[in-house]
Amino acid sequence: MNKPLILVTNDDGIDAPGIRNLIKAMREIGEVVVVAPDTAQSGKSHSITINVPLRYKNGIHEYNYIEYSCNGTPVDCVKLAVKIILDRKPDILVSGINHGSNASINVIYSGTMAAAIEGTFEGIPSVGFSLDDFSADADFSMASKVAKIITLKVLEKGLPDDVCLNVNIPAIADDDIKGIKICRQAKGIWEESFETRTDPHHRPYYWLTGEFKSLDNGIDTDVHAMNQGYVAIVPVHCDLTAYSSMQQISDWDLTFNKE
Repeated sequence: MNKPLILVTNDDGIDAPGIRNLIKAMREIGEVVVVAPDTAQSGKSHSITINVPLRYKNGIHEYNYIEYSCNGTPVDCVKLAVKIILDRKPDILVSGINHGSNASINVIYSGTMAAAIEGTFEGIPSVGFSLDDFSADADFSMASKVAKIITLKVLEKGLPDDVCLNVNIPAIADDDIKGIKICRQAKGIWEESFETRTDPHHRPYYWLTGEFKSLDNGIDTDVHAMNQGYVAIVPVHCDLTAYSSMQQISDWDLTFNKE
């Protein structure tokens, strides 16, 4: 029986420790093709490159493993992989393992999750993995185990049409992980500000800083699950329609006067 074809990408760049750990886990499951940004692309969300040429470089070629780096965004990587590089549709796309949480509102900004969402556009079961640890020496061993478990389950069960998974793993000791929970996205915001700095030519520039603030006290959210020691899985789709508001807005007097 042929092994599953697994497309791997991320937004932290092809040399990031998160993706190196994810690659190792995926090679235990199937045939792996990596197409990832050649530099960090964090916070790029679903951006695509349209004004400069896209290029990719061949990297490692081994039995059941090929690696490419791309000068574009995570979504560019997925598009190039599907349209140019691969000769068949992957059985699954996995993105990550991201340095830092993509729970709550972070999913909107995340290049990691944008790549997974792009995978759903192509009809590929897709999962984004993130570890809630920004430190340079973050330990991805548990996150890799989680990624392997969930990838195998998605390969076995599939996913609903137009749905991908946002998986967030708390940065705690292996023995303290209590399990895996299916959750909803918590409501939250970034309380942001800009630090004003001066370059060597005495010109001002600005550095964005911020702190995440949860606005949700629910016990069924991704943020709550992680705080309680659980891996949080949020099913995600790209339909942004606010269905609960449609009737209210339909009641407006929106008569169009052509005169």
